[in-house]
Amino acid sequence: MAEQSPLDALRAVLAGAARAMAHEPELELSFTTEAPSASLKQLRVPMPGRNLPREQVAEARGFADGFALRERLHNPKLHARGAPADANARAVFDAVEQARVEALGSRGMAGVRANLGHALEMRLRSDPLTRARNRAEVPLASALGLIVRERLTGEKTPVIAEGGLALVRDWIEEKAGADLDALGLTLDDQGAFARLATRLLEDLELIEAQPEATEPEESSSDEGEEPEQGDEGEDGDQDQPGGQTDGQMDVRSESSSETDETSETRESQDGEFEGEGQEGDDGEEGMQPVRPNRPMADTPGFLDYKAYTTRFDEVITATELCDEEELTRLRAYLDQQLVHLQGAVTKLANRLQRRLMAQQNRSWEFDQEEGLLDAARLARVVVSPAHSLSYKIERDTDFRDTVVTLLIDNSGSMRGRPISIAAISADILARTLERCGVKVEILGFTTRAWKGGQSREAWLQAARPPSPGRLNDLRHIVYKRADDPYRRARKSLGLMMREGLLKENIDGEALLWAHHRLIARQEERRILMVISDGAPVDDSTLSVNSGSYLEKHLRQVIAWIENRSPVELVAIGIGHDVTRYYQKAVTIMDAEQLGGTMVEQLAGLFEAD
Repeated sequence: MAEQSPLDALRAVLAGAARAMAHEPELELSFTTEAPSASLKQLRVPMPGRNLPREQVAEARGFADGFALRERLHNPKLHARGAPADANARAVFDAVEQARVEALGSRGMAGVRANLGHALEMRLRSDPLTRARNRAEVPLASALGLIVRERLTGEKTPVIAEGGLALVRDWIEEKAGADLDALGLTLDDQGAFARLATRLLEDLELIEAQPEATEPEESSSDEGEEPEQGDEGEDGDQDQPGGQTDGQMDVRSESSSETDETSETRESQDGEFEGEGQEGDDGEEGMQPVRPNRPMADTPGFLDYKAYTTRFDEVITATELCDEEELTRLRAYLDQQLVHLQGAVTKLANRLQRRLMAQQNRSWEFDQEEGLLDAARLARVVVSPAHSLSYKIERDTDFRDTVVTLLIDNSGSMRGRPISIAAISADILARTLERCGVKVEILGFTTRAWKGGQSREAWLQAARPPSPGRLNDLRHIVYKRADDPYRRARKSLGLMMREGLLKENIDGEALLWAHHRLIARQEERRILMVISDGAPVDDSTLSVNSGSYLEKHLRQVIAWIENRSPVELVAIGIGHDVTRYYQKAVTIMDAEQLGGTMVEQLAGLFEAD
C-alpha cells in the first residue's frame, strides 16, 4: 500500500473534523487552487504548499470549519425567505448572516475562532475594502460584515481593513448603531436575526421600510422554521466542544464567497450539485478573489434537477491537463490552422478597439481658463482684442469598469474548424479587450468521459436507483482567469486542439459555474458570452431521465440569469438556433463567421451602454 503523503493526511484530518462539526457524515473535502466553495456535501478549501506552511494550513482549516459551521447552523430556506431583492442589500444581508454563523460556531472554541481569523485575513487581501480611498469605494457588505463580527465576538478587525472601515464606521454607527447592538441578543435565532438585519438595511436606506402591518404576517411565516433553527443553534453551542477535539487541528473559516455559494446552490432536496461558484471564483495567485460585496440576485431553485454525485467533477486549469511542452506544440498547431483567418479577425478586433476607446475619452470642456488653446475661438480675439483667450480641456467620460467571460462549448460536435476558430477568436478578443482595459476570462466545458464516467459506475454499483439525475463527470476548464494577463494564457488556448479533450456537454451547470465566477468579480459591469453549437447532450444522463432533462435545466438557468441576475448574457450558436433559448443571441451557419460575430455582439453591447 502506498505511503500517504502529508497533504493527503491533512485532507483526511480536515474532512473528519468538518464531518464532526457539521454533524454530517457524508461531507467530502478536497483541495482546490480555485476559489474555496461548498456545493452542499462537497467542500473545496485552499490547497497549501507541499511543505505545509503553517499560515496556509491555518487558512485551509479556517475555510473547512467555516463551511462545516454553515452546513450545521444556517437554514438556507429561511435565509432566502427574508433576503431582499436589491443586489447591494442582498450582499449586506448575506455578509451579516455569515458573521452570525461564524460567531455562533466559534463560541467557546478558541481554535476555531483563531483559524476563522486566518481565513478572514486571506479573504480581505483581495477585498476592495483594503484599497478604498474614499467612502464611495467602500463595499458596504464587507464593512457591515466586519462591524457585526466585532459586535458578536469582540474580535478586532484585521489591521489590513482598518483604514477602509474607518471611512464608513461613523456613518454606519450613526444610522444603525441601535440595530447593531441588538443583533447579539438574537444570535441563536436565525429568523429573529434576519428580521433585525432587515431593519438594519432599512436604517441604512439600502431598502425601503416595509409597512408595519406586514410584519405580523412575516413573523408568522418565519415561526415555522425558527424552532428548528433554534435547536440547531442550541446544539451548536452545546455539542461543539465534542467536535472541538477534531476541530482544534483543523479549525477553519468561511468566505463570503461561500456565503453566496451556499445560497446559490440551496433548495436541492437530495443534496446534490446544482451550480458551483466561483465563486468565484475566481483571481489572485492561483485563486479567484473571494469578494463578499458582490451583487447577487435571487437564487435559483431548480428542484427538478440534480446530479447523482459530484465527487468526480473537476474544475481544472489548462496547464494541469497537459505539460508545457505539449501546450507549446498545440498552440503552434492552432496558429498554423488559422493563418488565413487571423488577418480578417484582427481587423474586426481593431474596429472593436476603436469603438471602445472612442467611448472612454473623447469629450471636451470649452471656455476654460487654462488647458489647450481653443483655435476655433481665436476669431473672437481678432474681432475684439480685449477678449481673453479661450482654452479647452479633454475629460474622461463615464466608462464603467467591465469584465467579459467567454464560455466555450468543448463538446465533441465542436471538433475541427469550429473549435479552432473559437480558440483563435477568443485569443484575439482577449488581447484586444485587455488593451482597452476590459478584463477577460476564458472558460470551457465538457465531460471527463463519454457515456458516463465514474458517476455512472457508482450508480450501477448502487443497483441503479431511479431518477438519478445527471450521470457523468463534469470537466470545467479555466483557460484564462480574468486577472491573468493575456501573455500568460496564450499557450493555454492551444489545449482546445488536444485529441480526446472534447466529449459531451452539459450546458446548464456550465452556465451556472461561469455565472458564479463572474458574479464574484468586483467590476461594475459583467458580460457573459456563450459559444455553443447545439443543445446539451449527455447519453448516460438522457438514457435514464426524460429526453428534455438537460434542456429544461438549461432553460431554467438562462431564464434566471436573464431575469434575476446583474450579469448580461449573450449567446452565439454555430449551426444551431440558440435564439430559442437566449433573449440576446445570434446564430451563424459557418464557423468562419464566428470571429466577426463575437466582435459585433460585444461592440453592440458596449454601444448600447
